[in-house]
Amino acid sequence: MVFIFQTYKVEGKSMEPNLYEGQRLIVDKITYRFRPPKPGEVVVIKPKDPTKKFVKRVIATEGQNLQISNGTLRINGLPVHEPYIMEEMYDDFEWTIIPRGTVFVMGDNRNRSMDSRDERNVGFVPLENVVGRAILVYWPFNQAKIIKTPELKGDWDVPDIEFND
Repeated sequence: MVFIFQTYKVEGKSMEPNLYEGQRLIVDKITYRFRPPKPGEVVVIKPKDPTKKFVKRVIATEGQNLQISNGTLRINGLPVHEPYIMEEMYDDFEWTIIPRGTVFVMGDNRNRSMDSRDERNVGFVPLENVVGRAILVYWPFNQAKIIKTPELKGDWDVPDIEFND
C-alpha cells in the first residue's frame, strides 16, 4: 500500500487557510507516474534538503512563464485569480520560464512559505522530487475533507516551447 498511497503530517503554517499544522493527509503516489502535476494541485515535495518534505501547491509547470508583481501572480502574462491564498503577497518575483522537467510550487500562506521563490532551499522542483498528490485530510476526523484542485481561470498552456539544453 505504501507504493500507491502514503500518509503525511502537515508541519508549519505555509498552507493556511486550507491545511493546518498537525493535519494528516493521504498522498496519492501513483497519478504522477502517468501524467505530470497540474497547476492548482496540492503536492508533497522533497526540497533541496532530502531529509525534509513539504506540502505546497503547484503554481506553474514546465514551459509556462511566471511573474509576481504588486501582489499579483501572472502565468503566461495573465493574472491568476487565487481564491485559496491567505493574503496578498508582499514580495515580487521576476519573470521566469519554468524549466523542463520541473514545477514551481508555493504555499497558500504566501508570506510565510518557503517555496520555489527560495532558490537556495527549494527552487524549481524536479518532477522526481514530487512525492505525490495530496488527496484527503483524514485527521483530525472533524476536519476530514477531500482536497480539491481549484479551477484556475485562463489559458495557461504553452504550445511547443523549445528549451535550450
